[in-house]
Formats: sequence, structure tokens, C-alpha cells
Amino acid sequence: MGLINKLRNRFMMGRGRAKANVGRAAGDPYLETRGKAERVEGAGRQVGERAKDAGRAVRDAFKR
Repeated sequence: MGLINKLRNRFMMGRGRAKANVGRAAGDPYLETRGKAERVEGAGRQVGERAKDAGRAVRDAFKR
């Protein structure tokens, strides 16, 4: 499920970027802020996925 989660996080970041751009173009600060928040949330989740991958790599290194 790691790949699916990573793709979902990337999609969330892209959707947030689009919302922020639309909000900026329309002059809607609420939409722009929601977009930025969604983008940060996706990035935070992506960091979590990378940390899990690093943990798995360390665990696998010690199994050998």
C-alpha cells in the first residue's frame, strides 16, 4: 500500500496547489488558504511515507 499512499499524497499536493492558484486568481483568500493547507498536509504525509521507507530499509539491513 506504500505506492498507493504516495500517489494519493502527490495527488493531494497537486490538488492543493490548484486550489491555491485558483483562489489567488479569483481573489478568494479562503480558497487560497485551503489550498495551501491541503498542500502542506499532503507534503507532511509524504514525509511520513519516506520515514517508513527509511525504517524498513534499516530493518532490512539488520536482518541480513
